[in-house]
Amino acid sequence: MTINEAQETVDQWIKTTGIRYFNELTNTAILMEEVGEVARIMARKYGEQSFKKSDEEVNLADEMADVLFVLICLANQTGIDLNQALVKNLEKKTIRDADRHKNNEKLK
Repeated sequence: MTINEAQETVDQWIKTTGIRYFNELTNTAILMEEVGEVARIMARKYGEQSFKKSDEEVNLADEMADVLFVLICLANQTGIDLNQALVKNLEKKTIRDADRHKNNEKLK
């Protein structure tokens, strides 16, 4: 699935199954909640925190997909073409960071 197809698929799901988009502020809050769930898993799986009994059924891929879903909702609501935005963002990073990472002693 391309990014554009994902935006269209989410839009159709929202308009049928989801009935309508939550407002942008609500979706921003939901996005923060979902990012927090990813952070919790990362802190426990790759960081120093240990899993709690209630964390036994966590699914990192599913939580990342939740983040992507809500981000796509916000892009749709605000008229952002994520494919175009990502292309422009990568161009910006490529120009800005052309030598930055190569010259970073911490990365050697």
